[in-house]
Amino acid sequence: MFLTFFKIGLFTIGGGYAMIPLIEAEIIEKKKWVGKEEFLDLMAVAQSCPGVFAINISIFIGYRLRKVRGAVLCCMGTALPSFIIILLIALFFHQFKDNEIVAAAFRGIRPAVVALIAVPTFNLAKKAKLNRYTFWVPIVSALLIWLLGVSPVLIIIAAGVVGYLVGRRGTRKAHEVAKIMDEQRKAEESVEEEK
Repeated sequence: MFLTFFKIGLFTIGGGYAMIPLIEAEIIEKKKWVGKEEFLDLMAVAQSCPGVFAINISIFIGYRLRKVRGAVLCCMGTALPSFIIILLIALFFHQFKDNEIVAAAFRGIRPAVVALIAVPTFNLAKKAKLNRYTFWVPIVSALLIWLLGVSPVLIIIAAGVVGYLVGRRGTRKAHEVAKIMDEQRKAEESVEEEK
């Protein structure tokens, strides 16, 4: 687990969301440690928790696999490559900060980082099973954050409250439907007994 997340951590250019395709390829498709639906749930929880997404998701997957020991190993595997790279950059940055080749390389990496973030975002939207009732949520959320400057924290809290209320309403309706079906079944059984 440590080596798997260390390898993923080495290529997390562009932040935690850029590592989603790498995690999916390693954890879901190659190792088959978690299923796609469970991974989507773990991502939702990791995004909801404070802290770095990459660390959060590695902790949740590690805990899922080997409890506290797994969480610690996966967390260390994810964080160690970044720590080492940042330490090396800090030690030698003054020597290459004005180097044209390095500056050109960073300019070339920027568009790739945008793609690394865009692809998992698109895949998340597909996996979230958006429908005609829910497709407006990410659009309105993005517009509120981008155009009006609403805090993402408020958006997350509002989405959680609305999700809870809608879920409760859906659960209540499901219970009502089950009750009606149960009554119909009992009525049919009593008719059969009378025959």
